[in-house]
Order: sequence, then structure tokens, then C-alpha cells
Amino acid sequence: MEAHHRSVVFEGKTIDFTLEQKEVKNLNLRVHKDGNVFVSADPLVPLEEVDAFVCRKGAFILSAQRDFSRMALYMPRPKRYISGESFAYLGHGLRLKVEMGKTNGVTSDGVFLLLRVKDPSDTEQKRRIVTRFMEEQCRRVFSEILSELYPRFQKYGVPSPKLSIRSMETRWGSCSYQRGLITLNKRLIEVPRSCIEYVVTHELCHFIHPNHSKHFYDFLTMMMPDWKERKDILKEDQRTGIYGV
Repeated sequence: MEAHHRSVVFEGKTIDFTLEQKEVKNLNLRVHKDGNVFVSADPLVPLEEVDAFVCRKGAFILSAQRDFSRMALYMPRPKRYISGESFAYLGHGLRLKVEMGKTNGVTSDGVFLLLRVKDPSDTEQKRRIVTRFMEEQCRRVFSEILSELYPRFQKYGVPSPKLSIRSMETRWGSCSYQRGLITLNKRLIEVPRSCIEYVVTHELCHFIHPNHSKHFYDFLTMMMPDWKERKDILKEDQRTGIYGV
């Protein structure tokens, strides 16, 4: 794969981008949360065509860069895992309480996150314990929501999907319908349950309509009439840095 640095001018503003030349079927464009723009294209595609493609996407690129820049201002500081810190969970905050205990563990009553550790000064150990707890919540909540929503899609011949959970920088979820796999972002555990239901429904709809065509959105609206309102709630949290599904 060859990479080249190029730039175009869109409405008087210079857009710098990295062109990755590799065997791909279509021209593809990505805007990372640091504002950098990447374009992938087959080596046989003329450079003039690539530049024209970036210009056509100019409004989107500048909008995404502004959004990511604004989000960066609200990104939370790194956690210190001390009493009083708040952890987002299903649309509300859990207040952390750190106590010394004979064994390490964490529990929650829906208001507080009670962290018991042998050594309260060991920040890395506290981080691992809380992270493991949140990952367990991801698996439990996401699996529960998928199980609740899937039966509505089963009658359309959608096979029961496998669930993958991982960190993603710019997407809430993705679907690999060929592999029967839905991937959800770990950060979804921070947002209201209704928003997680929207993302799962969105990805399930891709098993019927793989792209974002009019048919896809018509089907999504049939399956979840208020999906736009749920999506708007995801957009409101400027701290996440997550751009779409």
C-alpha cells in the first residue's frame, strides 16, 4: 500500500488528506477524531478523480472536523479512581466510593459504584477492577437488548447474530451481515438504554438492507418509528467523540 499526502481547496479552505492507494472497489473517506482525513482508492483511479471526490465531500469533512474539535473541548480528564468521581452508566452517573477491603471487587446499587481494594493507593489496580466491571455490564446489557429485539427480525429470515463488544473511536456500532456479526462500542454502556436499542436496531436492519439506502431508512422507521429522536440524544453528548453508526 502506498500513501501520499495531498490537498484540495474547498470554498476557500485547504483540506489536507492522506491518500492510501490499495486494491479497493470504491473510493472511501474517513475523518479521524484528531481531524486527519484519509482516503483510500485503487491505484488505477486518476489523482484528479480522487481530488474531485474529496472536494465533493468538502462540506462533510469540514463539518466533521469542527465537531471533533468541539468535542475535544469537552473530553473528560483521565480518571484517578478516587471517591467522588462520576462514571456514566446508562444515561446517568454512578458516584464512586473507594474503600479498603480484604478482597478486590466492585458493586453498584444504581447510585454508587462501591470499589473495595486491598490497596486504595494503587490506581492501576483500581482502573482494572472498574474496567472489568463495566465490561461485564456491557456484555449483560447488550446481550439482553439484542435478545429482546431480535425476534422482530427473525420473521424476515435474519439469522441470530453473534455479538462482539470492543472499543471504537468513531462509531457506535457496525454490522458484518456476511459473518452474522454485530459489533457494539463499549462506550454505549454510558448512554440511555433507549439509545442502545436504537443502535442495535440500526445494525439488525443492515441484515435486510446492507447499505444506507432509502429502503434501509424506511425499514428502520417501520421497526422503530422514533429512531431519529433516539439518535439525536446520542448526538447531544459532545464528550463522547463518537460520530455515527
